[in-house]
Amino acid sequence: MSVQLCRSVETDMELGSTVTAVRSQRVLIGDRVCPAVVLIKDGRIHHILSDINFPADVGCEVLDVGDSVVMPGIVDSHVHVNEPGRTSWEGFWTATRAAAAGGVTTIVDMPLNSIPPTTTLDHFHEKLQTATGSCFVDTAFWGGVIPNNQLELRPMIQAGVAGFKCFLIHSGVDEFPHVSDSDLHTAMKQLQGTGSVLLFHAEVDVEQTTEETADPCQYSTFLQSRPDVMEIEAIRTVTELCLQYKVRCHIVHLSSAKCLKLIQEARLAGAPLTVETTHHYLSLCAENIPAGATQFKCCPPIRGLENQEQLWSALKAGQIDMVVSDHSPCTPDLKKLDSGDFTQAWGGISSLQFGLPLFWSSARNRGFQLCDVARLLSHRTAQLCSLDSQKGSLSPGYDADLVIWDPEREFEIQEAGIHHKNKTTPYLGTTLHGVVCATILRGRLVYKEGSFCPEPLGKHLLIPQRETQAQL
Repeated sequence: MSVQLCRSVETDMELGSTVTAVRSQRVLIGDRVCPAVVLIKDGRIHHILSDINFPADVGCEVLDVGDSVVMPGIVDSHVHVNEPGRTSWEGFWTATRAAAAGGVTTIVDMPLNSIPPTTTLDHFHEKLQTATGSCFVDTAFWGGVIPNNQLELRPMIQAGVAGFKCFLIHSGVDEFPHVSDSDLHTAMKQLQGTGSVLLFHAEVDVEQTTEETADPCQYSTFLQSRPDVMEIEAIRTVTELCLQYKVRCHIVHLSSAKCLKLIQEARLAGAPLTVETTHHYLSLCAENIPAGATQFKCCPPIRGLENQEQLWSALKAGQIDMVVSDHSPCTPDLKKLDSGDFTQAWGGISSLQFGLPLFWSSARNRGFQLCDVARLLSHRTAQLCSLDSQKGSLSPGYDADLVIWDPEREFEIQEAGIHHKNKTTPYLGTTLHGVVCATILRGRLVYKEGSFCPEPLGKHLLIPQRETQAQL
């Protein structure tokens, strides 16, 4: 193969321009980090050459990034964009700019908290229309399972949703009600043979043990109101359904390490079950949450340090499959920062832009390597939503989605540098390792050192029909 290069550039390439080759001393190829040149053609990775085999006297422009790491763009499969309907909370324009700034090249939007939620084919089409022309990175979409929408599921699969999400407890918004056991059996029957996946917010109501006189401004009061048993009993239900119907199931935002045994037993019994955890469960712990600091509230809750270490051990052992942001923003008033009342505040943490450095800052001290970052934040998340034939890997034929970053460089999260619409986050003032220098989306430079491509270049990712859908 003849590949031509005429000149090498540093980082003066214009935003939005087409990148034909990227050279670095640290390119992640499979499990190896080595000097290489990634050649790009028609928005896809065309070839990856060893740097020593790359001729220096031929005709395409090369983006030379020195020793910055080049690896697959992050695929964040758990993002609440909240548009249409709650654009004061977030929106496709701001969410996808934040994603690009964090090296995230693909997001998968949750079916709530938009109004309407993505629970019918018409609502899915409305969301697609709303997102058109507003996305700086590629975007796929989850549908939702709620009571009595079972006849909408297969039409939404045929229209290209990545799968579905349901709640086993109140979702926090009335327009997305949680499902009963009967609803679940009905939905699972609809999903059999489709190749689709059902995601579970795995908490169920249990008898409350929190004292009525407990101080609502103390984090311990909120934590006691969402004990581990809520997750354990919910996951028991999920594993039973998964084994009965053999439909792909996925547990979102696992918080309690006490559930891991149930999950492992179900997998050993043949359940097609996967599980994710989030950056906040791996980075934050209950012992360090101050009174009234409602920006730390999420559901399931951030638990103690011992639990956190168990989650890290499970991640290392392969018992947890992937790590996501669960970016769930809201307007500042809903966080009740003025009163500091954890029981009344909205539960959700904004971190879409900071997932890569959040994960790396902790993982680097626990023996994780760069290949683990790509596996847990890119490849496995792409697999979950059936995008793994085009996203999440640095291989010929895959979309040329690249994050270029400096794992050693430190930075402090400051409000001025946050690109989410609302800046409330528990990470303000935190110093992290891992600066995203540039983001390339399908061969186009969409982000570089704080600046964005002038026009959104993201596209909708409609999941193709699975082979088993011939049975529909």
